[in-house]
Amino acid sequence: MTHPTRRTMLRGTAALAAAGVTIQAAGAACAKGPRTGDGPDVGILLYDGYSLLDPAGPAEILARVPNASVTMIAEQRGPVRTDTGGVAIVADRSISEIDRLDVLLVPGAGNRGTIGAAANQQLLQWIRRINEHTRWTTSVCTGSIILARAGLLDGHRATTYWASAEYLESTFDVTYVPERYVHSGKFITAAGVSAGLDMALYLASQLTDEPTAKAIQLALEYDPQPPFDAGNAAKADPEFRKHALALLENSQV
Repeated sequence: MTHPTRRTMLRGTAALAAAGVTIQAAGAACAKGPRTGDGPDVGILLYDGYSLLDPAGPAEILARVPNASVTMIAEQRGPVRTDTGGVAIVADRSISEIDRLDVLLVPGAGNRGTIGAAANQQLLQWIRRINEHTRWTTSVCTGSIILARAGLLDGHRATTYWASAEYLESTFDVTYVPERYVHSGKFITAAGVSAGLDMALYLASQLTDEPTAKAIQLALEYDPQPPFDAGNAAKADPEFRKHALALLENSQV
């Protein structure tokens, strides 16, 4: 029996696409909200202007937790666009349909998205209500600012995107910690964008155990070896930081 390789599978997909056939994953074709079962119900909040990797990276990891259910949630069902405007993720459920989760994840965004979400009282009220029953409430990047605006991080240690650290600590009763992720009570906050992957692996270990989380890391081949040692803001001079922020701002809509 011949087993299909990734290459032959991709060829077949390309041929179907050329013929005008649309392929949907089973979960996308029959979207369902959080379910009751052995695994955790994970809800990832989407809002206009979020950063793509913030929800997508953790979703890739948390979906591998045995029996987990991962659902994208927004104010309304349907596609929700990222900060660059060119990509969207589909929210399978609206916030009115979800009243309880084991895990809530709030992604971060650029200025427009963060300010908009932090000023959205409907979203903040929903976050507070969901947090009453979560086992874990988590964030990536400036998602911690949204959690803080909801009043959930008072008295806690937390992290956020490096350029937002001063704002987080000076505006809220939060102690900023410059780490990739910070665990404080039932809250786990991650630093900017890519740190959500590290946070999600740590969360996976808390939902299961360390061997399972390590196996997920191996399954996804998460072995970061970037070509440059340029990702730590503490090592960057002011001009380089300014250049990095300008690149972000210029890419956002």
